[in-house]
Amino acid sequence: MQIIVDQEKCNRDGICVAECPAQVLRLEQGDPCPVPTSDFGEVCLRCGHCVAICPSGAFSLDWLRADECLPVREDLALSPEKAEQFLRSRRSIRVYRSEPIERSLIESLIRMACYAPSAKNAQPWSWIIVEKPSKVAELDVMLVEWMRSVIRANPEAAESLKLPRTVRMWEQGRYKLLRNAPHLIVAHVDRTWPFGVEDTALALSYIELYAPVLGLGATWSGYFYTAYNAYPPLARALPVPEGREVVGAMMVGRPKFAYHRMPKRKPPEVEWR
Repeated sequence: MQIIVDQEKCNRDGICVAECPAQVLRLEQGDPCPVPTSDFGEVCLRCGHCVAICPSGAFSLDWLRADECLPVREDLALSPEKAEQFLRSRRSIRVYRSEPIERSLIESLIRMACYAPSAKNAQPWSWIIVEKPSKVAELDVMLVEWMRSVIRANPEAAESLKLPRTVRMWEQGRYKLLRNAPHLIVAHVDRTWPFGVEDTALALSYIELYAPVLGLGATWSGYFYTAYNAYPPLARALPVPEGREVVGAMMVGRPKFAYHRMPKRKPPEVEWR
């Protein structure tokens, strides 16, 4: 891996050096342009900060050219008011229309998720898309079976989580654990990666935020990924590679209803020091 700097464009402002999170670039007296440190190849995070930050487009890497990157367009920037509405109007969608959504839209969600930040730019997530609504329904049944096993094994804990009530509602046809969503997105990571939960939470949050832009809705399924890692029949029904664990799952579909207001939230508890 190497850097490429167009010396005619480079203005020696040192911004790329200052912004490099791994500190593998240097610009010293007498250097015509930024140069890599001796450990550049083994320490570089491949984040692309250096290419993205260069105002003159002089900086490239052998795997990422400046002209390959989309420019940041000021005309697309959100105003504070638009950004606030975008974030405050997000709702966890739990009532879906029955029809499946196009695969291309799910691919767009996954592609956007991969722009989420991750520790050391590891991008550790891999994805399983449960595309068939009938398969989602099968997994829903297995979640109920898991709940029943928890109720038998530890009734006190099950009661504290309201599992008996949930199972009764499911048996009465009043409730589905996967909410009749047509699709389920499941994320898994290497068990040895210490930041898998945090990284994947950010990626799934990108999915949840981007979904309304595509006319979709989404919400986390805490039941699913909790059950997956504790109930072997569920893991056998949707296996992941050896050495990996499921750390998140999200239901996705078209919302059946539209929201019209943005409810208040509790005021923040802040201590300034």
